[in-house]
Amino acid sequence: QVQLVESGGGLVQAGGSLRLSCAASGLTFTTYIMGWFRQAPGNEREFVAAIRWNGGRTYYTDSVQGRFTISRDNAKNTVYLQMDSLKPEDTAVYYCAADRTSIIHTIAREYNYWGQGTQVTVSS
Repeated sequence: QVQLVESGGGLVQAGGSLRLSCAASGLTFTTYIMGWFRQAPGNEREFVAAIRWNGGRTYYTDSVQGRFTISRDNAKNTVYLQMDSLKPEDTAVYYCAADRTSIIHTIAREYNYWGQGTQVTVSS
């Protein structure tokens, strides 16, 4: 049974940092791209970042480029999202997702597995 478990969310002031983690189990981690998505109240789930199986390629949505960094540790079956210079508009539930493909993409419905989400709240 595949499980993705996020952690690291919380409340932070604008300009602060958080590091999200997502621990995966029940899958061959290195055959999956990993992505982070977020969903704010009243909004659709949106793509944030994704990383290829070996970490050799990453992709970010424009609004987080230069502020967020996605990385993975295949030995620990874990993907991370380092979030710096946080803004109130980054407030959302953040989800990690896994897709068994070698090609990075941003399409939520094509990701096979999802975590339960972790809340990130940025105060102004």
